[in-house]
Amino acid sequence: MKNPCYMIALSLLQLLLVSCSSSDTADTNIAVGTLSNLNVTAIADGYSEAQPNGDGSGMVSLSATAENAVGYYFYYPDGTSQYSETGIDAHLFRESGLNSYSIIVKAFGTNNSSLSQTITVSVNFTPVLAWQDEFDTGTSPSAENWTRETGGNGWGNNESQYYTTSDENSFLSNGMLHIVLKKQPFENQNYTSARLISHGKYQFTYGRIEIRAKLPTGGGTWPALWMLGSNFTSAPWPACGELDIMEQIGNDPGKVHGTLHHPGHFGANGSNGHTMVPDCSTEFHVYKADWSPTHIKFYVDDNLFYTFENNASLPFNHDFFLILNVAMGGNFGGAIDPAFVQSEMLVDYVRVYR
Repeated sequence: MKNPCYMIALSLLQLLLVSCSSSDTADTNIAVGTLSNLNVTAIADGYSEAQPNGDGSGMVSLSATAENAVGYYFYYPDGTSQYSETGIDAHLFRESGLNSYSIIVKAFGTNNSSLSQTITVSVNFTPVLAWQDEFDTGTSPSAENWTRETGGNGWGNNESQYYTTSDENSFLSNGMLHIVLKKQPFENQNYTSARLISHGKYQFTYGRIEIRAKLPTGGGTWPALWMLGSNFTSAPWPACGELDIMEQIGNDPGKVHGTLHHPGHFGANGSNGHTMVPDCSTEFHVYKADWSPTHIKFYVDDNLFYTFENNASLPFNHDFFLILNVAMGGNFGGAIDPAFVQSEMLVDYVRVYR
């Protein structure tokens, strides 16, 4: 006679094995199901019949679904990508105005299976004023916005001025910032001037920068409205990136430059465009840079003169700060007119839209 306890134990073991086997089979069938039916939607935030391209924020909400998908990747035209297990993502498009963008969405299943779909979305981005200095309060540049940096030689550019904190070299009058370059021996240099920086007070990533200014005159003068990467201490120039909204030299009057300095393209080999503005020293003009993850565009009075293609590998995708200065001589300013005594750059306003 067989032992009844043994028979009961054997039966329980068989039942347990059958149960485990059934569970494994069911899970496997689900996991190896065919990946199919990828559907993607993209809607600009604020969408309505009156605003089919959104509310101007530039934000787009995306949703992807697919049968048997385990995850999704969203690939954006600015070179960035985002993984989502749920198929939900959102992206901010920063190119001013109404633009169309192609977004690639890839769904992943098991065994390295994938499906992809490209969707095009039209979205409106209207930058709003984020920061400004109108230079209409007080007699000295605002300490909340600017530091008057001091130093000579132009940080290696072989310039002949010394930047001071004196109100003789930078002051406010009649709603204008005056940066005055003077023939005045000081600290082993033959000229004095001013250099204002917003480092530690205002720095930002991406936006539209507008500066209305009238430029100085004289052989050797070198006015500049520009930006430098805020990480310059940990990533020394040119690795930090430099964005020159406007440069001009008195030895080549009427020619205005927009330049970017970055590894492999810096100094005389910077990425550069220029345009002619014959009255830049007698009339005010608006110098503008439109900076996004995909491009940096340079304008004078809304006239585009240079476009630089930005991407994630370049040092133009982190915080930068503003710099306003007038240099004398040096590597770019060139020969100094011995008859030069004094000239100034007038700045009506600096505005940043984001």
